[in-house]
Amino acid sequence: MTAIPTEIVLHRKSNSLEIAFSDGARFNLPAEFLRVHSPSAEVRGHGVGQETLQVGKRNVVLKGLEPAGSYALKLEFDDGHDSGLFDWDLLYTYGKNQQGLWHAYLEKLQAAGASRDPK
Repeated sequence: MTAIPTEIVLHRKSNSLEIAFSDGARFNLPAEFLRVHSPSAEVRGHGVGQETLQVGKRNVVLKGLEPAGSYALKLEFDDGHDSGLFDWDLLYTYGKNQQGLWHAYLEKLQAAGASRDPK
């Protein structure tokens, strides 16, 4: 059963997306987190093992969002990335698992000798 958003707010000052769901859950997802975990093929690839580690995204700005039907959001970032639909289940999962996902991302960066900082 999908939790439905009851409130969606783009916070420009903190550069984050706040989303509240019908079950009472409320999450604040930073732009960098959303960008490096984009569901787009550019990030996830077209299958297991085809993922592309996103580097240098520390200062990425979430410029805008628009609804995609009644099931998702399309997010636009200032680095030109605007593909991939963030559906409600995905955003809920990201909110619930944000800490673990972020830690795993930082470990992948370290293993690759890469950085969150732009070149």
